[in-house]
Amino acid sequence: MIKYILFGLSLVCATSAFAQKEKPLYKNSKASTEERVKDLLGRMTLEEKVGQLSTLLGWEMYQKQGDKVSASEEFKKAVKERHIGMLWATLRADPWTKKTLKTGLDPVLAAKATNALQKYAIENNRLGIPLMLAEECPHGHMAIGTTVFPTSIGQSSTWNPALIQRMASAIATEARVQGAHIGYGPVLDLAREPRWSRVEETYGEDPVLNSLMGIAMVKGFQGDNLKSGVNVISTLKHFTAYGVPEGGHNGGSISTGYRELYQSFLPPFKAAVKAGALSVMTAYNSIDGVPCSSNEFLLSDLLRKQWGFNGFTVSDLGSISGLVGSHHVAATPAEAAALAINAGLDADLSGYGYDKALIEAVKGDKVPSQVLDRAVSRVLRLKFDMGLFDNPYVDPTKAAKQVKNPEHVQLARQVAKESIVLLKNERDMLPLRKSLKRIAVIGPNADNIYNQLGDYTAPQPESNIVTVLEGIKAKVGASTQVSYVKGCGIRDTTTDNIAEAVAAAKNAEVAVVVLGGSSARDFKTEYQSTGAATVKASGEAETIPDMESGEGYDRATLDLLGKQLQLLQAVVKTGTPVVVVLIKGRPLNLNWMAEKVPAILDAWYPGQEGGNAISDVLFGDYNPAGRLPISIPKHVGQLPVYYNAKRPASHDYVETTAKPLYSFGHGLSYAKFEYSNLQVNTSESQGAVAARVKVNVKNTSGKDGDEVVQLYLRDNVSSTVTPALQLKKFKRIHVKAGEEQTIAFDLNAEDLMLLNTQLQWMVEPGVFTVMVGASAEDIRLKAEFKVQKAIQVPMAGD
Repeated sequence: MIKYILFGLSLVCATSAFAQKEKPLYKNSKASTEERVKDLLGRMTLEEKVGQLSTLLGWEMYQKQGDKVSASEEFKKAVKERHIGMLWATLRADPWTKKTLKTGLDPVLAAKATNALQKYAIENNRLGIPLMLAEECPHGHMAIGTTVFPTSIGQSSTWNPALIQRMASAIATEARVQGAHIGYGPVLDLAREPRWSRVEETYGEDPVLNSLMGIAMVKGFQGDNLKSGVNVISTLKHFTAYGVPEGGHNGGSISTGYRELYQSFLPPFKAAVKAGALSVMTAYNSIDGVPCSSNEFLLSDLLRKQWGFNGFTVSDLGSISGLVGSHHVAATPAEAAALAINAGLDADLSGYGYDKALIEAVKGDKVPSQVLDRAVSRVLRLKFDMGLFDNPYVDPTKAAKQVKNPEHVQLARQVAKESIVLLKNERDMLPLRKSLKRIAVIGPNADNIYNQLGDYTAPQPESNIVTVLEGIKAKVGASTQVSYVKGCGIRDTTTDNIAEAVAAAKNAEVAVVVLGGSSARDFKTEYQSTGAATVKASGEAETIPDMESGEGYDRATLDLLGKQLQLLQAVVKTGTPVVVVLIKGRPLNLNWMAEKVPAILDAWYPGQEGGNAISDVLFGDYNPAGRLPISIPKHVGQLPVYYNAKRPASHDYVETTAKPLYSFGHGLSYAKFEYSNLQVNTSESQGAVAARVKVNVKNTSGKDGDEVVQLYLRDNVSSTVTPALQLKKFKRIHVKAGEEQTIAFDLNAEDLMLLNTQLQWMVEPGVFTVMVGASAEDIRLKAEFKVQKAIQVPMAGD
């Protein structure tokens, strides 16, 4: 008997040891990521490898029946036949996806849907590889029931990176608890062409401001631990120089020199990569004749070898196919796939750029096997680092609690308040008195929830959004009569009720006129395969939507469209004091109102709490301190009109000056601030230089307020042409009434360097001018300092 027992025990032990030995290394959570990647890669077929690089459109991959969700037949087919590894925009809802509040997913169902997709994928692919899900997250997760923050141009108007990092962390949490792993954002394109349709998605025209906002977003998205359950991978967009297309045409060709590329367009991306960004998306455009999606210099030499990027790159939607159909640098899909992956483009956003074409390219010896393995390993590495092989599922009850919770809604209001720019306040018309008895609220954007939210926004229940009209009513209470008249549409000129608006203004003590633009997509608009709108000239359209901004809606002029200017002129003519509130996605022609209207607020697209935030500013419960991140031109004929153009200075035109109407950095306050005692202390050592700049800022008014102290620099004489002034540092500070603060900034070699004639980053000996003030045009104090010796800056990494 003992013999049989011993035999049984030995058999059990042997079986256990055999099972342990047979368990794949890549499934061992104690093994290193590199060991797991190598082991898994060695087990994969060509088709399985290519499948991991395909990012398919996700909203087609689930089916919803009441409160139940499951994998769709299309998803099952994609898993079986294409071995897919990633999905994009699974939870997206908008007119393009045809997902509505009824057919889309609330946060709980979203978490259940991603769980169902993960379960099916893992159980039905040979190696049990989990999915990685990417979502649009520029100003909130683009899904039903999430918090909607101001768009990026408003975020940068806060000049408060710490606040934006908090916002990004909230967005990441809301996306991750629903099952997402990648957040698309931030957009780091410089917006120096306001006719371009996507200005609202950017942080404006300046590389320093863009860089700091980008760093804030990356840190907020990714946190310190990708396995935290509340962080997502940040995907930087669009690499690179996408925001300055000729003629303002979205995705069009751009013209830039090598030096300008390095000094202006690349620094925000470099800063975000150095902050740890783990994904980069290529741009649709070409640079010097080479498409960004097949540009080996950008994707391999610069991004990886010089900057040390160790994440994965992904195409913009359809941009690999665009190498054939748009740029015509490849004759066949297989040639396009080979061009892209050999250049260093790892993943395909579309599912048709690689797929069969890449398999054909590999089999035809157009793509070495090690190049394919390199791309696949970069994707798998992040799946392991996120812990998806160990636990790919989320808890739907957490989604119910953490998506659009009260703290996030309050944060949306704070970001919106800090983003509002007071452009003009003649005779201190603002803030308004809450004791006013009759207020007229007029305009096409006064009570339109979608016009307030910007592009990349999901459908919203009306109860989630506070419009300007609602915010004003809540602020003043029942004792004040608030009358509302729309007046006209944004673009439609066929109908208006301007006469009714005039009557309301005549009967009011003040008229708040809410004008601007719209990025609100509707179900009547046609969309391209990339998601950009198919735009028709006004005369060709059967119906005229409000949308005049947002992806695809490029402009030839920057004038207020429709009858908005006529509406404003008619209201101003009544003699009733007028405040204009602008809700829009790009700079517009404000010349007439800047001359005739005493008070103007620019709120960009302020998000779901925009109405409350605007009312907080209108009635003085919040003292505005937003600053423009982009110059507002007087005329399209001035373009480009960004503040840091290279010398020589522009001269005036016959019809107008060369200066913008409102400059970069401009913004007023209900408080008044004085600058004094500018001091610069420098020190030099072997290979280093430092300048400490101090300035006193005093609030000379009776109101507490924020001031954005801006430090600009000029290299007085340089071997290559440089700007007359370039923002280097800034700080948003809160100063109590009558209080004085000393602000210190530290400049180093990277702040002083330029790319010289030998294409070396150098600090050249000579005199520099420090300028401190409240905007690029409102310089309060200047001082000079001298650098004695030349310093090469190898750490620039370029």
